[in-house]
Amino acid sequence: MAIRIITETFDPGAELNAFMAETAGAGAVATFTGLVRSDPVDPITTLTLECYPELAVSQIGAIEAEAVARFGLMRATVIHRYGTLRPGEPIVQVMTLASHRQAAFDGAQFLMDYLKTDAPFWKKEAAPGGERWVEHSAGDDRAKARWR
Repeated sequence: MAIRIITETFDPGAELNAFMAETAGAGAVATFTGLVRSDPVDPITTLTLECYPELAVSQIGAIEAEAVARFGLMRATVIHRYGTLRPGEPIVQVMTLASHRQAAFDGAQFLMDYLKTDAPFWKKEAAPGGERWVEHSAGDDRAKARWR
């Protein structure tokens, strides 16, 4: 299990290279890197994520273990930042290693769908007009529901 809940920025390419250093028997690696988004019509200046790192590691670790078992993954890693981030910065990276591509893709999507809806992070955007808390969307709920 590899869950990292961090405040500092990370290099997605370096993380992927390190993850791929041990791929014996694997046929596929899937990776997803999420960035802090700022809509040009409604821009933000920062995104602040609050969390209890120990709780986040525990809860994300449980869903990672479920993904490994469910999709037959050889390995998975989740890196998630918290603190104050700026648009364009990496916020999350999910990497999965499997014998076949579909398992790697499905495992990564499953993990991201969970992270968007149930991971214990509270998000607040700062914009020119003030601050606002951010909830996950109905689309996020639909994406997670397909795994039931």
